[in-house]
Amino acid sequence: MSPFQISRTLPEDATDAALRADVLRGLTTTPKTLPPKWFYDARGSELFERITELPEYYPTRAEREILVDRAGDIARAADARTLVELGSGSSEKTRLLLDALTGLHTYVPVDVSESALAQAGHALIAERPGLDVHALIADFTKEVALPGTPGPRLLAFLGGTIGNLLPSERAVFLGSLRALLSPGDTLLLGTDLVKDEETLVRAYDDAAGVTALFNKNVLAVVNRELGADFDPGAFDHVALWDARNEWIEMRLRSRAEQTVKIPALGLAVDFAPGEELRTEVSAKFREDGVRAELAAAGLELTHWWTDGAGRFALSLSTVR
Repeated sequence: MSPFQISRTLPEDATDAALRADVLRGLTTTPKTLPPKWFYDARGSELFERITELPEYYPTRAEREILVDRAGDIARAADARTLVELGSGSSEKTRLLLDALTGLHTYVPVDVSESALAQAGHALIAERPGLDVHALIADFTKEVALPGTPGPRLLAFLGGTIGNLLPSERAVFLGSLRALLSPGDTLLLGTDLVKDEETLVRAYDDAAGVTALFNKNVLAVVNRELGADFDPGAFDHVALWDARNEWIEMRLRSRAEQTVKIPALGLAVDFAPGEELRTEVSAKFREDGVRAELAAAGLELTHWWTDGAGRFALSLSTVR
């Protein structure tokens, strides 16, 4: 068997069907919403890479700091022979775990992007001749069937992406992760932590305006894929802290009364002056809350690591 293989669990047209469903549902409800996963076409991914390098945007650096300092501790606690990573993308941060997991046999990156999986997979087997890479083209927010691989398995969900799910969605999602795990397996979860409002808002509304471009890119995606006529210049980028729910919201605020046509859906969407379209929720967490949510899903938090400034956390959990 080749040390690198890709399996597809998503139909070829799944992305188009999901976009159509999300746009139709999101733009015909009140308030209007679009899921953040549609930021990430090639242009959006490039913009996000720029965001991670901005002085205001701390999560990527903070998580990497933890991995640099604690990858050995994580590896010893997990003792995994298989590493499964959800939303793996370029698998860049994962290399720190791969280096530390000395008994690793197989790496299973899971992502919707076949090109990202192929590029990362070929690079990894070139760097690590003894490693098997079995990439999975799948939507990890749906039911995922993992390939048969040797255990114990370490399931990694990094980047704080768990925060993009609403509490009810997180409960379902964590339950689905628990269903993938067997006794002896572990879950490594990245969570951004609650901190002062100014730091949080600046991370999502940087001085250079890169996050504003990233936010408006979702309109360009809908224009290109569904023939819509959104004018990104007719919307303002908004980032705000919801203290009650302890999450950041990104929104696009209509500058004037306007109607947007989406021919592929036979849809015309009216926006009032000042009306907002929510494009992202990014929840921030506290250790007790993470522990409780994991416990409700049948997982026990056993290790908790933060960066030196206490901005971000990685937690390791086992099956209860």
